[in-house]
Amino acid sequence: MSDAIKHECGIALIRLLKPLEYYKEKYGSAFYGVNKMYLMMEKQHNRGQDGAGFASIKLDTNPGERYISRVRSIAQQPIQDIFSQINDRINSDIAKNPEYQNNVELQKKNIPYIGELLLGHVRYGTFGKNSVESVHPFLRQNNWMHRNLIVAGNFNMTNVTELFDNLVEIGQHPKEKADTITVMEKIGHFLDDAVSKIYKDLKKEGYSKIECSPLIAKRLKVSKILRRAAKNWDGGYAMAGLLGHGDSFVLRDPAGIRPAYYYKDDEVVVVASERPVIQTVFNVPFEEVVELDPGYAIITKKSGQTQIKKILEPLERKACSFERIYFSRGSDAEIYQERKELGRLLMPKVLEAIDNDTKNTVFSYIPNTAETSFYGMIDTVEEHLNHKKTEVILSGKRSLSSDKVEEILSERPRIEKIAIKDVKLRTFITEDSSRDDLVAHVYDITYGVIKPTDNLVIIDDSIVRGTTLKKSIIKMMDRLGPKKIIVVSSAPQIRYPDCYGIDMANLESLVAFRAALVLLKETNQYGIVEEVYKKCLTQVGINDKNVKNYVKEIYNNFSDEQISNKISELLSDVDVKAEVKIIFQPVENLHKACPKHLGDWYFTGDYPTPGGNRVVNKAFINFYEGNKERAY
Repeated sequence: MSDAIKHECGIALIRLLKPLEYYKEKYGSAFYGVNKMYLMMEKQHNRGQDGAGFASIKLDTNPGERYISRVRSIAQQPIQDIFSQINDRINSDIAKNPEYQNNVELQKKNIPYIGELLLGHVRYGTFGKNSVESVHPFLRQNNWMHRNLIVAGNFNMTNVTELFDNLVEIGQHPKEKADTITVMEKIGHFLDDAVSKIYKDLKKEGYSKIECSPLIAKRLKVSKILRRAAKNWDGGYAMAGLLGHGDSFVLRDPAGIRPAYYYKDDEVVVVASERPVIQTVFNVPFEEVVELDPGYAIITKKSGQTQIKKILEPLERKACSFERIYFSRGSDAEIYQERKELGRLLMPKVLEAIDNDTKNTVFSYIPNTAETSFYGMIDTVEEHLNHKKTEVILSGKRSLSSDKVEEILSERPRIEKIAIKDVKLRTFITEDSSRDDLVAHVYDITYGVIKPTDNLVIIDDSIVRGTTLKKSIIKMMDRLGPKKIIVVSSAPQIRYPDCYGIDMANLESLVAFRAALVLLKETNQYGIVEEVYKKCLTQVGINDKNVKNYVKEIYNNFSDEQISNKISELLSDVDVKAEVKIIFQPVENLHKACPKHLGDWYFTGDYPTPGGNRVVNKAFINFYEGNKERAY
């Protein structure tokens, strides 16, 4: 994607179902789980590179023995830093105590990080916060083993203030108003409550205090705790948790906004944000990795018993389409085909823009994730050319010479790698006020392949702000001297902010919104802006279920084509000589390409939860009032 947006997070959970000695004997190491966790986190580093965290729990330890370990990092390469720390500690302990070398029992007893239950997390810093305290997993500690809670998730809640107030009302004093803290404390509250009730019941049944502990672990109903805790959550989430005695869970939001996949055999239970991660790390086929249904949780008890439980009533499925367009690894079999289809579906508009002149058109892509959509686009160009060749040959009948036939058959799509991304430069681009000159050099270009008579078609995943396109890519493409530059977005126009985990929090940064405002001015309709502002103000404080997205009215009087044309103007500087045209994917084509992932609120304003409408109206109020704070 030319516009870098911070987004998402990645979770990885591993529960080893056999004793550690089993993995030592079969795989040569009691550190099997730690090694697999490293691979799962590395293969999800696309989901977050600002911070990473790891936590583990040992089962059946004696009192006085450490059973929870955690390490977090915000180093330049946080995953490598975490596992370097883990590896150094393990090697150091074994070097000091040679008797640990081949004794799994001593390793488990004395060396941290080795355990049967492991949780990993990768993240991008959000809201400008990237201290190590903001890195998952979060830990809620207690001397009662059952009340220790470790939480990590890929999520964002739209109603953090409401959740915070709920905690205060029940007598808690949360240390900060952050969604991770409020979520963890909400689960923790009902966990404490459940443990206390079971303990009282066991005492009445005549059990001693020490006899109660293992029985609490057996009787504790994680599903009931999650139902009570998640009752008022509004957001997108895949929430993972570990309890100190060894239970674990991953809960997915009722609309299926955030992804979660699992795999289970007689050795492991594994959960991750992406399917191919599990496929690759555990060498299992596509069909054995199962998507966790919206509103459901996968719960593994300390005993190893695993159940899929409905926690919340599923809503209309609105799985995030951006996962398919950009975020998730393209090695997923379904995602690969969907991205190719996105490219194919764009071709009729592209052919129209180049007047079907494929002979004088060079096709390329913005590296690297747009590459798959590019292949789909080229497949369609080849189909178009084959149809055209067939028509010419058939219409020529026997009058065509063999040389002419060979000339006709030799025409191929002209494919070049025009844009080359200089990855190292991205590291230094931090603040908008000082990034312009650096942005201009994030991409380099390939010289000598474009003629003055050529069109240049270049596909991107999506166009968010348009900053890099305007300040770098289009200007650099123009240096090659094409007559026309056509930038193709495999995603529709991004018109609305996200509030479920992607860092797109305000309206004015979106180029589609800016284009609509210009059109309103040019057509003497700018009064609509004030009308929308007043309507948004009337919604403040009312129940989220009754809130309407009034920001849609900003776009209502214009066609997609009008907004696309205005975006083309906004992204083309006066010193650009080539004609510039921007083509966006229609929303209906997005749904055709990604039929299981219909979460399209960025493009349509149809938010999957009630909190989304409140957030978009607040974002508009902030824009109108010149307020730079976030809308959620």
